[in-house]
Amino acid sequence: MSARIVVIGGGLHGFAAALHLARAGHRVSVVEKDYAGRHASGVNAGGVRRLGRHTAEIPLALAAAERWRRMGELVGGDCGFVPCGQIKVAESDADMDALEARVAEVRALGFGHEYLVTPGELRRRVPAIGAHCRGALVCDGDGYASPYRTVTAWRRAAQAAGAACHEGERVTGIERLADGWRVVSRERAWTADVVVNCAGAWAGEVCRMLGERVPVQAEAPMLMITERLVPFLEPVVGATHRPLSFKQFPNGTVLIGGGIRGRVEHGLAHPRLAGLAANARTVTDLFPFMARARIVRTWAGMEGVMPDGIPVIGRSAVAPDVVHCFGFSAHGFQLGAITGEIVRDLVTGREPALPIAPFAVERFAAANPAEGSYSDAAFSASSDGGAASTVAR
Repeated sequence: MSARIVVIGGGLHGFAAALHLARAGHRVSVVEKDYAGRHASGVNAGGVRRLGRHTAEIPLALAAAERWRRMGELVGGDCGFVPCGQIKVAESDADMDALEARVAEVRALGFGHEYLVTPGELRRRVPAIGAHCRGALVCDGDGYASPYRTVTAWRRAAQAAGAACHEGERVTGIERLADGWRVVSRERAWTADVVVNCAGAWAGEVCRMLGERVPVQAEAPMLMITERLVPFLEPVVGATHRPLSFKQFPNGTVLIGGGIRGRVEHGLAHPRLAGLAANARTVTDLFPFMARARIVRTWAGMEGVMPDGIPVIGRSAVAPDVVHCFGFSAHGFQLGAITGEIVRDLVTGREPALPIAPFAVERFAAANPAEGSYSDAAFSASSDGGAASTVAR
């Protein structure tokens, strides 16, 4: 039977949910406070990786990787996906010990997608890497894609399947009705049998409207991009003990990220120079010649971050006709290829094929609201935070 579904949040996870729900025959409306992909989904580093995932996320990441390989079938385009591989570099013996422990842990769980390479093999794959590097952890078939092309492809596919997209609509309230929900913006209202919360950095505010307190924090991962350089790098490179996501595009520009946080002010993300400088030092340690490269642009995106670094995916603890899918903590881009299927199954009453128990919102039930990390403090002022915001994405 067709249901009326309102998805709050017009990012990648919101449109992935909308696409699969619309293809299942439901009437879907996506409500976005700005425009599609305005925040984390359209401005992230574009990493498509299984490498280094939290162990609870590995089954989802493996399933998502299969979807990325056939992205054209799903949304009519490859979304700029380049399966160039990802490498996590060890800079010391301690780093190598950590990577060896990681491989042992992953293999003990029955997975074999990550493996170690020697210093010689690392230099064959990344000739420009610093001489001090001791080896690396590798995942072949990982890579990167274009964030804005991706969220746009999923939005267009969702609309083609019949989903409606309402941009520039700030959700100001969610009211319980006798037979569902009334979702209210400043301009209009929608009635729904089911609400799907894909509101990212604003998901905690949606939870508050539902009477559910969840410790999601709004943070601002930063990125930099350089001038065009002579081609020197194929895989995406990360570091073991410090944040880094480093890739060169076909046009020669280099993207530098890794999740170092900027600041949040008035519901917007802004770069923070001290963090950018720390990211740049990591780059020049690993690739000394990059000290001569010029940075031409920096930016930051808004993301919802959970205390334990993994998302909330599952039914609400206070309302079974609400499904949550948020809090991807700056590593949700690749998972967008699978979360829509999970949300569809939850909405339609089916048991998801993938294990999602670790992502249940109930895991925060024992937290102390007085600690100030809950949704109504998500935009509180701090060195990495910002001023108050009371609108939902």
